[in-house]
Amino acid sequence: QVQLVESGGGLVQAGGSLRLSCAASGSIFSINAMGWYRQAPGKQRELVADITSRGSTNYADSVKGRFTISRDNAKNTVYLQMNSLKSEDTAVYSCKAHVLRGSRTYYSGVRSDYWGQGTQVTVSS
Repeated sequence: QVQLVESGGGLVQAGGSLRLSCAASGSIFSINAMGWYRQAPGKQRELVADITSRGSTNYADSVKGRFTISRDNAKNTVYLQMNSLKSEDTAVYSCKAHVLRGSRTYYSGVRSDYWGQGTQVTVSS
């Protein structure tokens, strides 16, 4: 099995910063894309940013220039640095990873998407 554990959410004032982390563990051979999504009350979940295993990134227009996604492949961890936070960034943030199942030296042939449990980010105005 594979687990994704997020951390770093919380309450911050508008204009402030937070850094989210998401660590994957378990039966992992490698991880392709990793990403952060968010869902605000009454709204659909949306992609915030994602990053390939080679470091290519993609951002939602609403966060470009303010958020930075990065990853540490050796630690199977993805980060989201959020600066200049706005009240509209308030949401539950979840990470997703496209995992190739197996061990460090063996690929089982199975690949699946896994999600973290989510972490609340609240920006007060």
